[in-house]
Amino acid sequence: MFDLGLTELLVIGVVALIVVGPKDLPMMFRNVGRFVGKAKGMAREFSSAMNDAAEESGMRDVAKGLKAATNPVGTAMDGVKEAAQEMAKSIDPTSYKPDSETAKLAAERAHDAKKIQAATARAAAERKAREASEALAHAEAAEAAVEQAPEQPSSADPAVAPSEGSEAKT
Repeated sequence: MFDLGLTELLVIGVVALIVVGPKDLPMMFRNVGRFVGKAKGMAREFSSAMNDAAEESGMRDVAKGLKAATNPVGTAMDGVKEAAQEMAKSIDPTSYKPDSETAKLAAERAHDAKKIQAATARAAAERKAREASEALAHAEAAEAAVEQAPEQPSSADPAVAPSEGSEAKT
């Protein structure tokens, strides 16, 4: 809170011991502890009052609006994600009567949602595998280009010096 180190606290303790005296020192520390506790309580109460005031005045809605204005694509994606999660929660086939048409539709929707999730996961895995194989092919091509590069002239030839950072092959 006050960013005091061990040495500062030790100096304060020694000065307090000298000024207050060893007999009244525990009572003084008890009073200081109470004061600090009251200050923390007041700070906590003030913080909660400010949060309540912000909630009542609609500042959170304004903050959300500003966030949406600065990043509309992210906000739209968050909305889509929330809607998908709500839809997934609402599709619970066990919450309907077993023989009803609604239960059948809910079970069908839940099955379709699982198929979509599986297909999306498979597409993501295939995309990552394709990108990994492309990166591996690129790395192999770069290694082959390094191996097929003509030899650099030796440093003994003063007319042609190797470029900085490269080493001459011997």
